[in-house]
Amino acid sequence: MTYAVGGSVSSNKSEPTHHKKHLLRGIGFAGVAVLVLNSIIGAGIFALPAAVSARAGALSPWLFLIVGVLVITIVLTFAELASYFSESGGPILFTTSAFGPLVGFSTGWLLFISRMQAFAANATVMPLYLGAIWPWFGSGIGRTLLIFAICGSLTWVNFVGVKAGVRTMAVITVFKIMPLLLLIALGLQHVSGDTLFPGTLPTIDDLGGTTLLLVYAFVGFESATIMSGETKNPKDTLPRALVLTPIFVGVFYFLIVLVYISVLPDPEAPGNTLIDVGRELIGPAGTILITFAAFFSIGGNLSSIMLAVPRLPFALAEKRLLPRWFGHVHENYSTPSNSILMLGALGLAFALSGSFAWLAEASSLTRLISYVLCIGALPIIRKNASETERQEAYRLRGGYTIPAIALIVCLFIGAQSELRSWVVTGGLLLFGLALYAMAAQRRERWEKNQPT
Repeated sequence: MTYAVGGSVSSNKSEPTHHKKHLLRGIGFAGVAVLVLNSIIGAGIFALPAAVSARAGALSPWLFLIVGVLVITIVLTFAELASYFSESGGPILFTTSAFGPLVGFSTGWLLFISRMQAFAANATVMPLYLGAIWPWFGSGIGRTLLIFAICGSLTWVNFVGVKAGVRTMAVITVFKIMPLLLLIALGLQHVSGDTLFPGTLPTIDDLGGTTLLLVYAFVGFESATIMSGETKNPKDTLPRALVLTPIFVGVFYFLIVLVYISVLPDPEAPGNTLIDVGRELIGPAGTILITFAAFFSIGGNLSSIMLAVPRLPFALAEKRLLPRWFGHVHENYSTPSNSILMLGALGLAFALSGSFAWLAEASSLTRLISYVLCIGALPIIRKNASETERQEAYRLRGGYTIPAIALIVCLFIGAQSELRSWVVTGGLLLFGLALYAMAAQRRERWEKNQPT
């Protein structure tokens, strides 16, 4: 589908490309599913059970399912949006098509900042878990070197090729999912009817804050839509992967949290983690097993970010919304090399200087704003699509009922954010708009030099 600029449709066929090679379509359904899975399941699976249980107690597993159903409305909306496009960029294409280049740029830039902050946040958690076995990695020079190694290695793997990045994620996924499945299998025998269906329901004092924590468990799915240009048969592959994978994640979280509150003597006590559950079930070997599962889980999430997110500034540069430096494709590896290097450098800098809590909070807000813009784009995209595109699209039933619910969910959750997150988000957006202005000036000079 072509995109709209200022109300008219433009295919950009007359504009020169910024590179000599094109991105390769090397990702199939399994690759997209692995990407979505790793984008969603990262550090949260190890941090959220304790945080949510402390607030919601025995209701925690069911709250994950309830919030998961609400988030599915956002996922379904993105599934239909993705089915109208086959180029890389995802949310950038959605909002540019509907609202023009300025909103498209703002959406893409917000998502880039959000995922970069999430990358940095998860990188800061890695030393904490590995430090449970080797304390040297938990602080000081050991922590710094580990963060350098994580950011550097993932940058290089994705720099040399998209298939190498997907293979890396697939291996990491096995290492992170299998120990957690074992934990569920061993822990389900401790689940009782009273735990599954509690007779006395706890009171949740901070429902908004708890919901914000719960939603953090499910965001990240949009990464798959960013890589449409490197996906085989994206109009069919992306909707299926987007819908099926979050359903699996919701059930997975439900079982993990159910085991967590069933196995631990005092699941609401501060400081508990899944490592404590592993220790209760297996002993010292459980500590090592879950620590390594955490390491690979966070590593998989970092890998998925490094694979997908550089395609955001690349897509912005393709549409002449960022300086063309961001749209460079490597001659030998056919990857958006400059954007990959920039993400690696920024992620490293933020990871070394920021805290997990602050980075995660800022990441959530920027992502929710971009979700709202994308959901708002759907009616316009539906209206402007050709008859053939409508027939081929993944069309949601019920008119705009599902997108309307998705919009309400995003607005409610975003309202729970603190003022400082809004201030930081505004500052980062202004910086991005300065880059956009630079690209706009260059675009105007190019257009003036074209023969009439």
